Amino acid sequence: MLSREEFTLMITLDKLDDRYWPGALSLYRQAFPEGKPEHILVAMFRKQIAYLHVVCDEQGVMAMAITGRVAQGRLLLIDYLAVREDLRGQGIGQALLGEIKQWAANELSAIGLLIEVEYGKTPEDVSRLRFWHKCGFVLTEYVHQYIWVPEPYQAMYCPLSQDADIPADGRKLFKYISDYHGRSFRGEG
Repeated sequence: MLSREEFTLMITLDKLDDRYWPGALSLYRQAFPEGKPEHILVAMFRKQIAYLHVVCDEQGVMAMAITGRVAQGRLLLIDYLAVREDLRGQGIGQALLGEIKQWAANELSAIGLLIEVEYGKTPEDVSRLRFWHKCGFVLTEYVHQYIWVPEPYQAMYCPLSQDADIPADGRKLFKYISDYHGRSFRGEG
């Protein structure tokens, strides 16, 4: 386990810059080779619908996340979250997620976080689910099938307070997620 002194606290940006974006993009490409193309990610920041969160050490970006507001700003969607491969399993992803939770509640007044996870039973799928459960996320029952990707997904949510009124209906949560993806790609074909 790394100690807090070995990395910086989370840095959040609503505009891409030359200091953090190259390292974050490199990590993103390694973790999500089939993810959104770079021009779509750049457009998301130009449209002001995305945030970049990074945690760094002396070697550069250790972990990154791209998030966006959904449900009239009440929820923060974690579109992507990745930790450098050589640092996985050391609590960095959980630390980044903890920082994102605090930031979302304090800076955005969000009531919860939202993610979509691949629906499957592979060891990798089970490991991801275990990570998100450990971080306080609740899995919904509904399985969503996109028309443009072969694998099905499920929504997970994490309330940021005891009284957070977040729909437990995966269909409703996927409306928020699909709307965000639609805004990400709109006008960028």
